[in-house]
Amino acid sequence: MDGNVPVAADSPWHQGELALQRRAGAAERMDVVGRRVLRDHLIEQHRDFYPLLPFIVVGAADRAGEIWATILAGRPGFLHSPEPHTLHVAAMADPADPAASGLEDGAAIGLLGIELHTRRRNRLNGTVRRTGPDAFDVEVGESFGNCPRYIRLRDFSFARDPAAASTLPVRRFDRIEGPAATLIAGAETLFIASSVVGADGHRQVDVSHRGGRPGFVAVQDDGSLLMPDFAGNLFFNTLGNILVDPRCGFTFVDFATGDLLQLSGDGEVILEGPEIVAFEGAEQLLRFRPRQIVLRPGALPLRWHSPEDGTSPHALATGSWDEARALLKTVFRQP
Repeated sequence: MDGNVPVAADSPWHQGELALQRRAGAAERMDVVGRRVLRDHLIEQHRDFYPLLPFIVVGAADRAGEIWATILAGRPGFLHSPEPHTLHVAAMADPADPAASGLEDGAAIGLLGIELHTRRRNRLNGTVRRTGPDAFDVEVGESFGNCPRYIRLRDFSFARDPAAASTLPVRRFDRIEGPAATLIAGAETLFIASSVVGADGHRQVDVSHRGGRPGFVAVQDDGSLLMPDFAGNLFFNTLGNILVDPRCGFTFVDFATGDLLQLSGDGEVILEGPEIVAFEGAEQLLRFRPRQIVLRPGALPLRWHSPEDGTSPHALATGSWDEARALLKTVFRQP
């Protein structure tokens, strides 16, 4: 490991990210990578990418400081970059969305552009600049490409006009149960929002994708969620943020119905333990304890269909909690 290798004071990474990069023996290498790939603008490839998308994943902090992940949708073209330092979003959050208050002028925002039918994606974080009641600009603070691993291929269609909000009542839960538990139990995909306050006192919000085999996120008896974290690009944006500030938000999508399950609470990065060894492919674990649980039925106007061979080959190489529990009983003698 290169844990003792000095990193320059002007490192592109904050202390949480650096701690995990050092643990992985990659801090010196990632210092070079970060200076090359983290940009304060959108390159032409990404400027051309965003207008192709029918939705954007958003990370935001509400007025109380709770972190939420959500999704905004629109006909392709609702996202465009008029110039390299700006992304225009011709959509606003539904008032029923718990992330809505985090999209005020001047707020920090994280965006993930992800094209599920090609596995392409781009991460962007910056500042909201309101341009009207139904649109806003994002002033780019940081933009970078992302690896396509663990993404299931999905083709999309619209079930209704994306400008029309769902009329179904929002449901709130005190704990993960009923339809919320069912959605998580079958999930192959989720999105995580996290944040960190920099040395300059300004918050930076990030949102990322996680994927695995169905049920890779386990609901624990104490009401928390436990999920493996697999090999990635060694940026450690999400886990690094959570090391510094545990507040984060999870979002699960029912791709067949458009239901959106949003949870806000605290995350904990687990670096050692038998569960990591027992879960094939896991490098560390993330435990999440929700404080707020919101189910918005039919929130998304989109529906997705996945081809039979759409599972990511990387996800197929990972384990399951059933397999891990069996190994914990036989090898680690856990009950």
